[in-house]
Amino acid sequence: MGLQPLEFSECYLDSPWLRERVRAHEAELDRTNKFIKDLVKEGKNLIAATKNLSTAQRKFANSLRDFKFEFIGDAETDDERCIDASLQEFSNFLRNLEEQREIMALNVNETLIKPLERFRKEQLGAAKEEKKKFDKETEKNYSNLDKHLSMSSKKKEPQLQEADVQVEQNREHFFELSLEYVCKLQEIQERKKFEFVEPMLAFFQGIFTFYHQGYELAKDFSHYKLELQINIQNTRNRFDGTRSEVEELMKKIRKNPLEHKRASPFTMEGYLYVQEKRPAPFGSSWVKHYCMYKKDLNTFTMFPYEHRSGGKIGDGESFLPKYCTKRHTDTIDRRFCFDVEAIDKPGLLTTMQAFSEDDRQNWIEILGGKESRLLSLSRSTTRSEGGAQLDQHGFTIVKNCINVIELRGINDQGLYRVVGVSSKVQRLLNLLMDVKAGCDVDLSAAGEWEVKTITSALKLYLRSLPEPLMTYELHEKFINLAKSGSPESRVNAIHFLVYQLPEKNREMLDLLIKHLAYVSSHAKKNLMTVANLGVVFGPTLMRPQEETVAGIMDLKFQNIVVEILIENHEKIFRNLPDDTLDETNSISPRAPPRQSKKHRNKRPMAIYNPCVELDNDNSPKEDTPTGSTDSLSPQSLTPTAMCSDPGFEENHLIPDTSDLLEWASSETTQAHTPLVSWINSESPTISSEPISPVVTQPSPAIDTETSPVHVTSPPTDSIPGRKAIAVYPCEAEHNSELSFQVGEVFEDVHYSREPGWLEGTLKGRRGLIPQNYVQFL
Repeated sequence: MGLQPLEFSECYLDSPWLRERVRAHEAELDRTNKFIKDLVKEGKNLIAATKNLSTAQRKFANSLRDFKFEFIGDAETDDERCIDASLQEFSNFLRNLEEQREIMALNVNETLIKPLERFRKEQLGAAKEEKKKFDKETEKNYSNLDKHLSMSSKKKEPQLQEADVQVEQNREHFFELSLEYVCKLQEIQERKKFEFVEPMLAFFQGIFTFYHQGYELAKDFSHYKLELQINIQNTRNRFDGTRSEVEELMKKIRKNPLEHKRASPFTMEGYLYVQEKRPAPFGSSWVKHYCMYKKDLNTFTMFPYEHRSGGKIGDGESFLPKYCTKRHTDTIDRRFCFDVEAIDKPGLLTTMQAFSEDDRQNWIEILGGKESRLLSLSRSTTRSEGGAQLDQHGFTIVKNCINVIELRGINDQGLYRVVGVSSKVQRLLNLLMDVKAGCDVDLSAAGEWEVKTITSALKLYLRSLPEPLMTYELHEKFINLAKSGSPESRVNAIHFLVYQLPEKNREMLDLLIKHLAYVSSHAKKNLMTVANLGVVFGPTLMRPQEETVAGIMDLKFQNIVVEILIENHEKIFRNLPDDTLDETNSISPRAPPRQSKKHRNKRPMAIYNPCVELDNDNSPKEDTPTGSTDSLSPQSLTPTAMCSDPGFEENHLIPDTSDLLEWASSETTQAHTPLVSWINSESPTISSEPISPVVTQPSPAIDTETSPVHVTSPPTDSIPGRKAIAVYPCEAEHNSELSFQVGEVFEDVHYSREPGWLEGTLKGRRGLIPQNYVQFL
């Protein structure tokens, strides 16, 4: 479990658990700040001390190896896992450069030191300043509140009212600052994933320039570097979409906190001051408790908590309330008090003090007390239903829009991402939804309705449905499937789940996804890749029922579900799912991992390693792990669109990987970058297994009778091939890998340069095979 999301709604409760989560975020930022300081220091050593370069690189590599990103929520996307593992991969790469003592000072200061110092100053420094203001305001708020609650009820009414107004203003200011501070903490946690890693990536590009041997290393590293650039861009794009949704939610909660009260198992919860009597002559004291009441179980639980005493939550106490009654001011020298009697302690009253008269009346009402007034604490969760429906007219609207878009705008750049003018979009949607006038709307008239207006109207129509197309009921199941399993198991599980949708929902989804697949097939011109469409349509098709920060953090998994639907449209919508399969058992692939469990990252990385280890019988290692790990989904290899927010109009579209490959094959680039030779190589394989030292001696002959032998860059033709049979099914995740089913036989199999992988031939095609997926014959 990573860092917990900081819910805006809890800012108004200021619960102990929110404080604990805030401190966890603060501690993570402090750790990041310290790490950046160390990293900058080691980077300057690389520039200033050429003689100690090897030592500095080793320290630098160790610093990278020991650091780990924390993530918000309960799961990471494949892109985030790759970014999280990137520092480990950079560390592995640096250890291979230990013997190289070439000068590498050029541009290091500009590409590494300054960006890290800027991030530390502008982001982490800003967070520290926000923390100071938040702590100061917290102290001020609760000090004023303590003073206010201690005010005698015998004071004149105008004085009491003036004090009430002043305290309420202070509390509103505190809540405003709390919202902004919580938002800033979460923004920096997400932002650092790309703003922190990008300078590292630029720094590594500089290393290749200065080392002749680095040219060979870069050929293997470039494939991973290309994917990491895409991963970073995907994460950045998802960050932009998530940030806009978070800001919108924050505005809604700021405008009306009660309407966005988070779902809770407790009927009511909040702070109360509890009177604790002491032996004479000490009188009594008032201790602040966080109290929670479950009406269905009639259970009242309270925890002593004081933020000024280190913020530790005391031992909780629970009891069954018998009744409660309002405490009049002529019987106690404090306002807003009420008494509660426990069932197991008859005659013993516990006096509690609320923060305000409304707060006291709410507690009394919930506890079924006397002299209470009726207050409604529940909020309506029913969404207003517009005119959009999944009826015959609705299908007609969607079909007409799709036909015109495919006819007039299929090659328009930024199709579906570039939005129309909101007033025109709303006017068009109103016309289309008018049963009588809708049939007379001529969408094919280019002069009247622009393509971007039609695409925006189509998205708005889908968002206006009373329930999202993929339903609230199945929302969590779809999200959970995107968080686990291998690419193949995700597809099978989502295939099964799609057929749990209502028939009309599935028909409309089929119609739309088929269209999006057609749009993505023209991505070279319209730049709308599958990943771009996933970002645009994820929130449209899969919005959660309750708006929370945790739900917004799952936007990235909504995008992945939509990407899977688009990429596998024919399989999912043209074939019934396996009746013996359901979404629960299909997300746990039985195949073993493709690399050792001791590595956190789930993606193998390309590292130049000219040494291979052969044993005398060419058989797989006995200690190969057989557990299961998450595999990457194919969509992680394609860039993601910038933002799902309809108002986001920056023209930052990322070309598909195929465009990069086409660029790499052009004559103008062949002689200028080591990236080209790697992209055009036949086997751009990757691995993160431990790396043997670089050997620069001439390649010796290979003696397969000797066990084991270390050799340098052996030609694959020199290793005697054997046959092997597949014992687990496998779906290729890269072009260099083979897909196969159980029982298929491979020809001419031998060990690959990449640890944990074999190379063989299946059905005339040669490629890589996970070593622990097969057995030699």
